[in-house]
Amino acid sequence: MGLANLVPGISGGTMLLATGVYPAFIAAIAEVTTLRFRPRSLVLLAAVGGAAALAILLLAGPTKALVVGHRWVMYSLFIGLTLGGVPLVWRLARPATPGLWAGAAAGLVVMSLMVAAPGGGGGGGGPDNVRLALSGAAGAAAMILPGISGGYLLLLLGQYVPILGAIDQLKGALLSAADGALDTALLGEAMAVVVPVGLGVVVGIVGISNLLRFALRRFEKATLGLLLGLLVGAVLGLWPFQEGVPPAAGTVHEGSVLSAEAAAALEPEEWPLRRFTPQPGQALGAAALILLGLGVTSAIDRLGRVGTADEG
Repeated sequence: MGLANLVPGISGGTMLLATGVYPAFIAAIAEVTTLRFRPRSLVLLAAVGGAAALAILLLAGPTKALVVGHRWVMYSLFIGLTLGGVPLVWRLARPATPGLWAGAAAGLVVMSLMVAAPGGGGGGGGPDNVRLALSGAAGAAAMILPGISGGYLLLLLGQYVPILGAIDQLKGALLSAADGALDTALLGEAMAVVVPVGLGVVVGIVGISNLLRFALRRFEKATLGLLLGLLVGAVLGLWPFQEGVPPAAGTVHEGSVLSAEAAAALEPEEWPLRRFTPQPGQALGAAALILLGLGVTSAIDRLGRVGTADEG
């Protein structure tokens, strides 16, 4: 689940479904958020949540480096992983009804607006407390719904790379503490991002997730249609052939005109993005990576169906 939430395109809920613990996990969340604390539910949540947190803590840095340094490669893979979730949601949603198509249209509109919003589509930019909290809430809600990627929502909100960077900083601070010399400056920088995201995660799990589960019970077709529209529209913000451009003096960044010194001090993950025309080899490579992503998500989905059938 932690690995899935690090990678835009793979849903944490899909991974839980694939391993056969999804129904028990959702039931445990429902119990805890209604202040019912059964030992079995607490142990389950601790096991899944602890393992997911460990995977995120250890692998956030390498994932960030891959996205920043090899953006077109990673984005191509993310497109395939994202589209691979469409058959899963479609299987849950069929047969099609007018409510399903209305929900799908609404999902496409929402995703289009997210991509068009400032900071959408994974461009550079610094973190903002409100956006960070919203990112945490959206990621928490998405991670327990099969087919919806929390990492992708963070990417569209422009907070994917900053959050991964903060988690990697937190790991560095913890390692420095283990060596007997806590790096308080590094810890402070990390907590400035991790705290608002964490608050958003709590809100997402307690509030948004329960609201979405209620919507699935009362308005199943429209809600599944919305999820389907979000998935199909997800690729709008993942055009792979873009790259970071070192800003020059006079570039406007976060509402301020950069001096030569400030422009040189910006980290690569903060550079503005520009689209480029791919070479033939890049275009073929992108197509192959998209197919690979589709294959990975399809294999996870197939594993989930086998596990569910075995439990039945």
